[in-house]
Amino acid sequence: MAQEQTLSGRRAVVTGGAGGLGRAIATRLEEAGAAITIIDHGASLANAEVPSDWHIEDVDLSRLDCQDRMRGIASVLGLVDIVVANAGVVPPWRGMDALDADEWQTVMAINVWGVAATLGAFAGALAQTGRGSAVVMASLNGYKAHPKQVLYTASKHAAIGIMRAAAQDMGPAGTRVNALAPGPIMTDALLARIARRHAAGGPAPEDALAALAKETALGKLATIDQVASTAYFLASDASAGLTGLVVPVDGGLA
Repeated sequence: MAQEQTLSGRRAVVTGGAGGLGRAIATRLEEAGAAITIIDHGASLANAEVPSDWHIEDVDLSRLDCQDRMRGIASVLGLVDIVVANAGVVPPWRGMDALDADEWQTVMAINVWGVAATLGAFAGALAQTGRGSAVVMASLNGYKAHPKQVLYTASKHAAIGIMRAAAQDMGPAGTRVNALAPGPIMTDALLARIARRHAAGGPAPEDALAALAKETALGKLATIDQVASTAYFLASDASAGLTGLVVPVDGGLA
């Protein structure tokens, strides 16, 4: 492995790291040599089988006091080289005439406050290294919109705004902040949503996936591993000149 790409001797913190994209990203960073801390909560941790050498912290990012909890974690860890603010939720699709106030508050708490609180809590620990890298999990919905996705779209637009502001605030200490923007990725969550739509009269899962793939320049969906590898690139010194950027991982989605 090229020296500038190894993460040996570095500490990475990944929120939402018990499963899905967060788990894949944590695994990829570990493969590059990083020591891993994952932050997740509740059933996600209870059902997860993670490597024994990973450090695990139980934090509910929907709580307003989550930043205080994470500041405590940062203090215990000391130097942190990489933070991946990955934790997020995808709400049910709703039109503008069917918004739910409680649902709105919950999703915005996790997808927006959770990202800001994570970056804020670990800003000092990242600054101590002089080469810190933070990666925010955004989405193609962070820069475009689709029908019946106003809440998710609003939350991911906000996540990108936080990333851009954090890049300015944290840059003087040597910390880079960038965002990943996956398109449709064949995660368990995506497959579950497609199955629910099919049960409600929507297209068969194989037809829905084929239609999504047809919209890309490559003719296929980007994969979980490709998202994880892009996160690794942004975390490593191979991207040392990049900050404040949104990097799509979508197979060239039109």
